Amino acid sequence: MKFISWNIDSINAALTGTSVRAGETREVLKKIAAKDPDVIAIQETKLSKNGPTKKHLAVLQELFPDYEVAWRSSVEPARKGYAGTMYLYQKQYEPIVTYPQIGAPEPMDDEGRIITLEFPTFFVTEVYTPNSGNGLKRLDERQVWDDCYRKYLQGLDQQKPVIASGDFNVAHEEIDLAHPANNHHSAGFTNEEREHFTKLLAAGFTDSFRHLHPDEKGAYSWWAQRVITSKQNNSGWRIDYWLVSNRLADKIKSSEMIDSGERRDHTPIELDIDL
Repeated sequence: MKFISWNIDSINAALTGTSVRAGETREVLKKIAAKDPDVIAIQETKLSKNGPTKKHLAVLQELFPDYEVAWRSSVEPARKGYAGTMYLYQKQYEPIVTYPQIGAPEPMDDEGRIITLEFPTFFVTEVYTPNSGNGLKRLDERQVWDDCYRKYLQGLDQQKPVIASGDFNVAHEEIDLAHPANNHHSAGFTNEEREHFTKLLAAGFTDSFRHLHPDEKGAYSWWAQRVITSKQNNSGWRIDYWLVSNRLADKIKSSEMIDSGERRDHTPIELDIDL
């Protein structure tokens, strides 16, 4: 099966915007559609609590005519139009869709950060992990989130194998970002965040990209949008992942980034696995 995950940074802008960036985003969506994946996970949708509008759904239907849509938005007391996740999955499948609460610090559980699809023999789940923020003001809460999320994935894994994707907002090792020496106190590369990701892998999960590319440098999934030269210079971070239960590791066929052209910010990531 083929899976694609992407932090899209506003699906409204992607589907209805008129800017150059919106055009670039739609081209990436077309590239994703052409790959005909079984499941598409989308993070940071930034939709209202009512979810996609009729116009959004019409554009999605045009781009992905053979897919069902599942979505989750940020709801009060969390911020409006913030975070949010979505799945597109081929109509041939009928997964059970759940929207878990994991006991995270308020209001993280209300920010629409996790959706899970249960298939007969495995789970597919996506996450938009909270960013520790400017000045690391959310780092303490982020660590509690990481503990809660790890326990949630372990609970799924005890039932059946797990395939987990998303924007985890952490570069795990120095090889996963272009300038590690300058970023040890930056959100996404603190010792605390990296240690929690290590704990997540140790709980029974495999980083599919590193499993196939243990020593590859310069492979990133995010480049700073506000820095014009970030992508030109490949000054990026790998903070988006496809994780699989360890017992699925030998079934991974490929795990790669999808080229998003000149568009900065996140690029989609693709997993091909023999299930």
